[in-house]
Amino acid sequence: MVSQPIDALLSGAPRAVNIGVEQFVRPLRAWDSDILSVDWAPPPGGIPLAQALDRLEAPEIAPRIEAANARVVERFLGARPALVDVQPAAQIVPLLRERALLHAGPPIVWEEMTGPMRGAAIGAVLHEGWAEDEQAAEAMLGAGEVGFTPCHHVGGVGPMGGITSGSMPVLVVHDTAWGGRSFCTLNEGVGRVLRFGAYGPEVQRRLGWIREELGPIVGRALRVGGAVDLASIMARALTMGDELHQRNTAATLLLLRELAPRLAELGLPGAQHRTVLEFMAGTEQFFLNVAMAACKVIADAGSAVGAESSIVTAMARNGVAFGVRMAATGDRWFTAPVNTPRGLYFGGYSQEDASPDIGDSAITETVGLGGFCLAAAPAVVPYLGVGGFDEALVISREMQTIVAASNPNLAIPALDFAGAATGIDVRRTAATSVEPIINTGIAHRSAGVGQVGAGTVRAPLACFEQAVLALAETVV
Repeated sequence: MVSQPIDALLSGAPRAVNIGVEQFVRPLRAWDSDILSVDWAPPPGGIPLAQALDRLEAPEIAPRIEAANARVVERFLGARPALVDVQPAAQIVPLLRERALLHAGPPIVWEEMTGPMRGAAIGAVLHEGWAEDEQAAEAMLGAGEVGFTPCHHVGGVGPMGGITSGSMPVLVVHDTAWGGRSFCTLNEGVGRVLRFGAYGPEVQRRLGWIREELGPIVGRALRVGGAVDLASIMARALTMGDELHQRNTAATLLLLRELAPRLAELGLPGAQHRTVLEFMAGTEQFFLNVAMAACKVIADAGSAVGAESSIVTAMARNGVAFGVRMAATGDRWFTAPVNTPRGLYFGGYSQEDASPDIGDSAITETVGLGGFCLAAAPAVVPYLGVGGFDEALVISREMQTIVAASNPNLAIPALDFAGAATGIDVRRTAATSVEPIINTGIAHRSAGVGQVGAGTVRAPLACFEQAVLALAETVV
């Protein structure tokens, strides 16, 4: 007996179905307006990727991955980062007691570094007093007299170039739920700053003030008044118009509200007290560095239980390569050439001036903030050049298609208080070809210039395809 669907197909009028390229079907629509067009394309990675994805969907494997992902997501959602101290970086990372620097992104050597990271490294050498001038600093770095290690390799993160030296004060964040620790340098404020590759006298004066005054003062305030709960600040800031990557206005003021009474207890001289408060209040991105350390400790909590998990635990850029870490493979990097951001530029600069993407700040997107909850921050949308607010809504919903969960602790008002997209799944990313979006500052491609704009950038799909292939080999 012929089934009803088959009978309808055989007895009805002929129909055409177009799969893939839309141009094929356009000439035929004049004769048949009912032609069905299916938007489909094979996985960009070809047959090996398709086979790997099929293997990961096998009945004996897929449930194990889902169980592992559930453990990682539980850690992400249950983490409680708290700001506990500010200390010199060398107190946290012993290797910085020698002539060594930390940098953003996956491993890279001096000869491969782009302008912003080179400029920041030169500035750090001058800041530490290892060289007397720019030429001597560059010669020292070129001769291999200074070691380089990624921030992520020692439990930290660094904005833009990520260059961190031993005497620089760092924000220390603990996870009170799962016990992890992370760190990040303090935000230097606006204008010409080290993180964007500037290193002149103005930069050196500010770095000196941060080292001698701001860092030690904030550290004392935290030790006297106690830790600051960052999870609650981040949750509230999302409902107040921040996305905690390019916009941290509300979060910075919420942090300052917590720190102000602690600072008052220190009995600082009036002028010094005022300078510290004015700097923090006037640096709207001050909380970004705090958020980065908080997100790092969240991601690391997931990584600790990530055997067989397809969840991403780090995304980072060094100006040459974009790197991804996956819970199942721990510290291993999957890399591809980094893209160059697109966005809005300061007067006198254009896309031709932009450096390829750089920095560890994509750790915010890794746990669901930044570009993943762009709909939470209407005010920052025009600044990033992504179009209108409707586009921000589209982007936030698009990111939901490549993650394992929504985080109810990070509610987005414009999405009817839906939780932020959390836990990038390399399988979904590779299968859909939806590249994670990242909000970012844009540095000038030349050393010593600094920031020239802000925008967004997409993570290269190849990183996630590599991770899928590795996962298929790992899960047996």
